[in-house]
Amino acid sequence: MNDLCADIGWKSINHVGEQLCGDHVEIVEQNEDSTVIVLADGLGSGVKASILSTLTSKIISTMMAAELPIEECVSTIAATLPVCSVRGVAYSTFTIMHLINNETAEIIQYDNPQVIVLRDNVNYDYPKTEMNIDGKKIYKSVIRLQENDIFIAMSDGCPHAGIGMAYNFGWKREDIIDFMETMSVAGLTAKNLSTLLVDECNKLYGYKPGDDATACIVKIRKREPMNILFGPPSNRDDCDRMMALFFSKQGKHIICGGTTSSIAAKYLRKPLQATLNFEKSDVPPIAKLEGVDLVTEGVITMNKVIEYAKDYLGKNELYEQWNYKCDGASLICQLLFEEATDINFYVGRAINPAHQNPDLPINFSIKMNLVEELSRSLKEMGKRIKVSYF
Repeated sequence: MNDLCADIGWKSINHVGEQLCGDHVEIVEQNEDSTVIVLADGLGSGVKASILSTLTSKIISTMMAAELPIEECVSTIAATLPVCSVRGVAYSTFTIMHLINNETAEIIQYDNPQVIVLRDNVNYDYPKTEMNIDGKKIYKSVIRLQENDIFIAMSDGCPHAGIGMAYNFGWKREDIIDFMETMSVAGLTAKNLSTLLVDECNKLYGYKPGDDATACIVKIRKREPMNILFGPPSNRDDCDRMMALFFSKQGKHIICGGTTSSIAAKYLRKPLQATLNFEKSDVPPIAKLEGVDLVTEGVITMNKVIEYAKDYLGKNELYEQWNYKCDGASLICQLLFEEATDINFYVGRAINPAHQNPDLPINFSIKMNLVEELSRSLKEMGKRIKVSYF
């Protein structure tokens, strides 16, 4: 077994005037190290295209995850979906990326733009085998994974960007490769890379997309553990046990909350140094403690992190607000969203007397809900989460 894992991110923009996207991305985990990712592009745009692409991606991903052969998947799609009366074609185009044990990638492509693979931040020309299934020309590739490999799957809305506007014949494949090679050097997450690619397409369309455009990016990276401590234990006698477990874990350490950081400072026998640097007016300043990577305030900061997490999983419009800032919430987002792959939460159940003021909107259940909500969002990002309560 290796210690590689897959960071998966995608973003779509709708055809101008349409409420639904005709592209659909489906991700199915077979086990902790094997994943099936399907990007389907339905014929046309709007409701009909959305239904076609959703059905196609759902059927293919479910069958592939059940280890059924690709021939059977394609035949099932052809037999299941209605035939377009105008074009006489039965289903949407699709790209399948099947990651097996985080060691091998199996790529299967039908009529979508060819997947771009970047290795060491430059284009990698991978082998393709042509197959004919039910009269459809399908390409299959098997690639041995390496750290920092980047797979870029797109719907045809990306290379069509700018037709008749910025470019005569759209955004050429080699230009997209140049753009992504430049962006990959910065070490951004798959989600942020897909956002940059789709935002650039939107710009080339003059912010009025003539087609649905979707980019789904898979980035292969090493596992990176992270530990976060939130709140003191309900029993004071458990302080040392909680701290010993927290600090014994491999990876970076984040502490959220004033009381919690004071307990940690006492345990480490190091001074806790407050800073009065208000990077943002709505986020309390951070503190410094030797032996800890980041010390922040608790509930208010965590609320902000959850706000960013929800946006990150959706349209990812706020990424510039936290990606380059140094306030507590932004720094937590950079560590959890971008660096971490495995996150251990150590959550204290102590009730803070300061939160019992009826004029304050903070109580114990809100604090526990914050942890559950953040854990849920991080799981959706593909992180492995473990929560321990004290």
